[in-house]
Amino acid sequence: MDPLLIAAGAATGLLVGLTGVGGGALMTPLLLLVFGVAPLTAIGTDLWFAAITKLFATRVHHGHGLIDWPVVRRLWLGSLAASAATLTFMKLYPVDQTAVALLKAAIAAAVVLTALGMLFQKPLHALGRTLRTSDGDNFKALQGPLTVVAGALLGILVTLTSVGAGALGAVFLSYLYPLRLTPPRLIATDIAHAIPLAMFAGAGHLLIGNVDFGLLGNLLLGSIPAVLLGAMLSARLPHALLRGMLAAVLLAIGVKLW
Repeated sequence: MDPLLIAAGAATGLLVGLTGVGGGALMTPLLLLVFGVAPLTAIGTDLWFAAITKLFATRVHHGHGLIDWPVVRRLWLGSLAASAATLTFMKLYPVDQTAVALLKAAIAAAVVLTALGMLFQKPLHALGRTLRTSDGDNFKALQGPLTVVAGALLGILVTLTSVGAGALGAVFLSYLYPLRLTPPRLIATDIAHAIPLAMFAGAGHLLIGNVDFGLLGNLLLGSIPAVLLGAMLSARLPHALLRGMLAAVLLAIGVKLW
């Protein structure tokens, strides 16, 4: 048992419970910058950390009947196929020392992109609403293909970096389904897609040998009780302010990683 790892898991779990974001975007940089974990091990371990932590928060956050399964299936069509292709590529062409810097840069870019997505989610939602109401037929015709493409982008990004499954997924959905997905349905649908994607990608990393179970156990010891507490407190705290502050922190972390 490592008290520092448990504390890091608790802090991240609390943020995940409060905002639904941070399992990958915050924990992977912490493992790299603070604990000196190798990039691939940080990614593989964090995928399981984020998936398991969010599983415990989901029951507190969401009631039944909120998940839009047709949207989830469209996302999975892109994300799981893209994740499988990315894992196959990583297996055939293992990351060596010359590619470590590139992998860290990819993680930094994913964290910065996540932060920017969180900051601009509301304007993107407003843009999607405008397009949906002014040119509804064309917008609806493109919804399905663009959702599959969004899923594919998430699948590649999450498998390579462990970052973006929740936050960027929510950004894509808020733009693509501005009328269909109310905030509770958007969150539930996003998590329904993100958890299996993280587990699928995590299973691939497990087979490659990138998961540290001792590290994962310490992180979960802190995160599971903290995420339950955060989920219970979420409705009582200023959600928009918390997400804005988290986005600013992630932006700073991404720049530091870069």
